[in-house]
Amino acid sequence: MQMGDVAKDLAAGTVGGVAQLVVGHPFDTIKVKLQSQPTPLPGQLPKYSGAIDAVKKTLAAEGAGGLYKGMGAPLATVAAFNALLFSVRGQMETILRSAPGAPLTVNQQVIAGAGAGFAVSFLATPTELIKCRLQAQGSGSAAVAEAGAAAARVVKYGGPIDVAKQVLKSEGGIRGLYKGLFPTFAREVPGNATMFGVYEAIKQYMAGGTDTSGLGRGSLMMAGGLAGGAFWVSVYPTDVVKSVIQIDDFKNPKYSGSIDAFKKILKTEGVGGLYKGFGPAMARSIPANAACFLAYEITKSSLG
Repeated sequence: MQMGDVAKDLAAGTVGGVAQLVVGHPFDTIKVKLQSQPTPLPGQLPKYSGAIDAVKKTLAAEGAGGLYKGMGAPLATVAAFNALLFSVRGQMETILRSAPGAPLTVNQQVIAGAGAGFAVSFLATPTELIKCRLQAQGSGSAAVAEAGAAAARVVKYGGPIDVAKQVLKSEGGIRGLYKGLFPTFAREVPGNATMFGVYEAIKQYMAGGTDTSGLGRGSLMMAGGLAGGAFWVSVYPTDVVKSVIQIDDFKNPKYSGSIDAFKKILKTEGVGGLYKGFGPAMARSIPANAACFLAYEITKSSLG
């Protein structure tokens, strides 16, 4: 791949990522709050009855800023994350292409997406860990604890840098920041394979062939939104496992690993437990990915 193409993917991926984050982060906060709330004791009601209830309680307790909690970590790395995702995908497209400039098949886009997903997992894991810790604190994860303990847990982290410092100091250094790497792989590799494959398939369907360069903004937004939805449909239970692993207590862990977390959630909460927060995830994914892919395509096109 020419250096100019790499630079275009880096720049366009960055702009797309910022658009995705601004549109989607409040939905993501509600998703994590629902995922991380504990199973209520017999006779007790859950902290949140659903997504709308979680939004109302978050706004009442924390104001609008509560919906953007934890945004610092992904915003700080969104440039690197999306630049890496789209540039690795672009380089894989070059490797898979039968001839320079030839369009890729849907299957080739699936392979390119899987490779990009593998690469970004190494950046996504510590970012997601910091984000989930900040989003989960104050979400009622200490609902069944004493009031004092609950209050202490609410103010455990002062911000993204503080989370990183505490994890590095008391949870095994760099290894602590990579807690949840396996479920992140299990989310990003098949998720991005599905997303980029669906994106290309919808674009080709709407264009009536492999040349999709003439598609308008509305078509690109529709393809991007549906592709983002396909990502979550394909891997959502893995994301739930990742979230509970990453916010699990280091000294007194509830789960011994990803498989154990999966089994315990299934046993205590049934299949529904693996889909906690699915509504907000889908509500976020479609507009956020529509914004991301549109911003990516427009930026790349404007760069020539």
